[in-house]
Amino acid sequence: MSFLKPHIASEKVPAKKVDAEYKKLRLQVFIGIFVGYAGYYLLRNNFSLAIPQLMDEGFTKTQLGFVFSAVSIAYGISKFVMGIVSDQSNARIFLPLGLLLTALVNLAFGFIPVLTSSVTAMFILLFLVGWFEGMGWPPSGRILVHWYSVSERGGRTALWNIAHNVGGALMAPLASGGIAFAAVYMSGMASYHGAFIIPAIAGIIVAIVAFLLIRDTPESVGLPPIEEYRNDYPNENHELYEKELTTKQILFKYVLNNKWVWVIAVANIFVYFVRYGVENWAPAYLTEARHISLGASSWSYFLYEIAGIPGTLFAGWVSDKVFKGRRGPAGFVFMLGVTAFTIVYWQATSIFWINIALVMIGFLIYGPVMLIGLQALDLVPKKAAGTAAGLTGLFGYLFGSVMANAFMGVIVDNFGWATGFLTIVFASVFAAILFATTWKVRGQQVTK
Repeated sequence: MSFLKPHIASEKVPAKKVDAEYKKLRLQVFIGIFVGYAGYYLLRNNFSLAIPQLMDEGFTKTQLGFVFSAVSIAYGISKFVMGIVSDQSNARIFLPLGLLLTALVNLAFGFIPVLTSSVTAMFILLFLVGWFEGMGWPPSGRILVHWYSVSERGGRTALWNIAHNVGGALMAPLASGGIAFAAVYMSGMASYHGAFIIPAIAGIIVAIVAFLLIRDTPESVGLPPIEEYRNDYPNENHELYEKELTTKQILFKYVLNNKWVWVIAVANIFVYFVRYGVENWAPAYLTEARHISLGASSWSYFLYEIAGIPGTLFAGWVSDKVFKGRRGPAGFVFMLGVTAFTIVYWQATSIFWINIALVMIGFLIYGPVMLIGLQALDLVPKKAAGTAAGLTGLFGYLFGSVMANAFMGVIVDNFGWATGFLTIVFASVFAAILFATTWKVRGQQVTK
């Protein structure tokens, strides 16, 4: 597996060419990870479009829901495990490799009908999809911390983060086109198989493009470290961490022994609970409690998602420019806003105020989601960035999203929507408090 290992160029770029080369490659690698990460979202949720036809074949909602949960379970674990691996790997290879493997699993779904004939087979394949999907975020984080310094990283990470909105938006038309194609040209197979095939082909093309564009680190192409280039260091003594670390060092010296990483990991549980508690239950709440038609509630859901794009960009800008690279204050302010508009959403009776509240929650909640991942990158040496971000992701997905899906259902069934909303409000407040405890933290130090 030596081809996966990071390397340093044997020749340095001449000093007079450093600035031009840095500017060119920073844009190039950013486009590479943006396109590459968007590619992952072409292949994550295709199964949702196959569910209606699978139900017609006799599978129950409970069975298909269990099968689909494999993606989230595997992704949460993989984001941490693959974060550890990616910290000792070449991001130029690691990110496209994960995308290629995800595409191959989707192709298997599309071309081998027997794989959609049993719950067990579908669960295993979707678990593999989730596992390989976990290879996208960590190498992107590695790229961001090596090519962008701490005082500019918020804006760049926020801009990169909307790649998942782009990829998620493109998945539906590609998968739908695949279904239409299969219905006409793939006789003897269910048309839903096309939902996996066309996006997978697109994913393979994207993986090739990402490989051509991405470069692992500035040092791998003969450039100086980003902190030296921009004179922007994450600590007071201007210490650089350019030596590759062992797994033991990453885990036990820089990540598991870092109290701030644990603080934001726990905060991520509450942030994800709020995010998915509102997002996943919006259609049910609006139709059942507010008697709004499914069509109208779908538009409300759409507005919530779209508002997250400018909200993410704004959060990154605020943390860079207003709070000078400190993510805690921005997260605190945004979560207070989420709390306020969650209460408005809960109490509103008109579709106008419901939509206003949902737009504002969507605008505000995606900022903290991005900021926690960004703060994880900031809090540890660059060589441990993937592991730290993976740990926060593990907490968010395995605890926050599971609680939002499972526990919210139990709470609402047994105690009603009011108790459900109180739970979301308390979770939002707890997240704000945890962000506030990191108020002075910038990079790998606490400012005085």
